[in-house]
Amino acid sequence: MTANPPIPQDHPAATLHGLEVTLPDGQPVRLDRYAGNVCLIVNIASRCGLAKRNYAPLEELQRRYRDRGLRVLAFPSNDFLNQEPGSPEEIRQFCTRFNATFDLFAKVHVRGKDICPLYRYLTAHPDRRIAGPVRWNFQKYLVNRRGDVVAKFSPLSKPLGGKITAAVERLLAEGSVDA
Repeated sequence: MTANPPIPQDHPAATLHGLEVTLPDGQPVRLDRYAGNVCLIVNIASRCGLAKRNYAPLEELQRRYRDRGLRVLAFPSNDFLNQEPGSPEEIRQFCTRFNATFDLFAKVHVRGKDICPLYRYLTAHPDRRIAGPVRWNFQKYLVNRRGDVVAKFSPLSKPLGGKITAAVERLLAEGSVDA
């Protein structure tokens, strides 16, 4: 993997670890709690046609690599054709249908004037291979143990597909980061 260019000083955070997100119960948490882990960030939607081909594979990916430091971070979004209209409890219940243990966060906007800080960071990334609008539900971003976004995968990329799995394995092979 090639190194990303440095984040400009006017960017909201030097790494993802400097950002704050919200849990489904409304509690804020900083992403630095994931320092030392490789993270796959994904915007999810229960009524999307891509849901069934993503939820179980995302869970399998996390189960396969969790002991080595992978965390899947799922951010529900209703921004595409109202495909995630549920309450936090309804979203959690839907995830349990797939025995999902990945980290679930509060519903966010991934585009538009109300875009949340995390997705503003991702879509304004200085690396043009990562920057750009979220195209649809289940777009995926891979983050190394230091909090640097290193890859973006299209909504059609399968979580257990060769590209994502290979990239995850490469990052996990780099070992842990000293805190």
